[in-house]
Amino acid sequence: MAVKLDEPLGRVAYVNARILDPAEGWDGKGGVLTDGEAIVDAGLGLFDGGLPEDAKIVDCGGACIAPGLVDIRAHLGEPGEEQKETLATAGRAATAGGVTSLLCQPDTEPCIDDMSVVEFVARRARQLGLTKVYPYGAVTKDLKGKELAEIALLRDAGAVAFTDGTHTISDPQVLRQALSYAATFGLLICHHPQDPSLAHDGVMNMGENATRLGLAGIPREAEIIVVERDIRLVELTGGRLHIANVSTSDSIDVIRRAKERGINVTCDTAPPYFALNEHAIGDYRTFAKLSPPLRGEEDRQAMVQAIADGVVDCIASDHTPQDEESKRLPFAQAASGGVGLETLLPITLELYHNGHLSLLAALDLITRKPADLMGMTAGRLRVGAPADLVVFEPDRSWKVDADALNSKSKNSPFDGRPVQGLVLRTVIDGRTVHTHGA
Repeated sequence: MAVKLDEPLGRVAYVNARILDPAEGWDGKGGVLTDGEAIVDAGLGLFDGGLPEDAKIVDCGGACIAPGLVDIRAHLGEPGEEQKETLATAGRAATAGGVTSLLCQPDTEPCIDDMSVVEFVARRARQLGLTKVYPYGAVTKDLKGKELAEIALLRDAGAVAFTDGTHTISDPQVLRQALSYAATFGLLICHHPQDPSLAHDGVMNMGENATRLGLAGIPREAEIIVVERDIRLVELTGGRLHIANVSTSDSIDVIRRAKERGINVTCDTAPPYFALNEHAIGDYRTFAKLSPPLRGEEDRQAMVQAIADGVVDCIASDHTPQDEESKRLPFAQAASGGVGLETLLPITLELYHNGHLSLLAALDLITRKPADLMGMTAGRLRVGAPADLVVFEPDRSWKVDADALNSKSKNSPFDGRPVQGLVLRTVIDGRTVHTHGA
């Protein structure tokens, strides 16, 4: 259901809250005051002197209030694959997960290599009035890795950054051209590192577990080789590169050394790669078939350490809905991907609950850091900024039930997992678009 965008808002005071803002370093009793679509005051100790008489009062009951989450990678299905997800169902899933801004992948049908598709996605999201959606533009036409798309025109139409989604650009000359061209406009290229020829028929991580299950493996080198190549191309061109979905310790080592040399490279990972390993596949559990594949325990631990060390710049959901017909198949034939919008917060908070990060540092990875990376104004409780907020209880436990998720598809790799961190309220442009239990 679309939100009524003409609803009068007025002033709203969010009180009795623990305010968390990584950008400001706030963690303590405080509150937020909004007026219409904007934040007009926020901070520690706000309302200690009394409540505003002219504002509607929202008592947060001691829960945390923080900037709305920013997710820089989600597949949304619409247009073209509405049987898997629509902008409406993705919007409801995102708001239930506290995500107020997200970037959608260009692998729609038609793909986002044309200005009209960029404009369609942005217009449709505005009409729904749910999570704000910012499209990626395709790097190459039809995501085929052969000919560059009209990058400058896509930027003018509203594309925030550029990627071919899960399609790796195999031809180094094409990626070189893309990095060079994007550099002239200061634009960011995002790349999924998995060599297609090495991955080819593989369906899970190569190793003892794949052998036991009788499944073709994808070697870790399929990722590592592409990461090494791409960083050399960044050195050659002076472009900006963001490496998506890093999943191996060796890739992290390469990225760490590149950053130490001052190369303009950033990276992210997704919750499955620091919270799960290849044993989550169990006996051919297709919900755990992802791209890149779930790795071994050593790689999982390396991802946790890389996040704690700051080598990983942010965390993305990598929300990839697949319908039942695509997943209820023999493992080798099943589609890759898992939904992740509603589990982004609680799985990220595992880094806090397990002692790897402070609460502010964990939130930073899904608020300010991804927003800054993409040049967005989201992810902070700044006066004058849009009133995009999330109220949540970081210690509130619940169990992931794939069938109860708001996404149209139910393919969560975390199905059945006990988690902590429950979203109570999501506010976008001053409007409450989700409340727990409503």
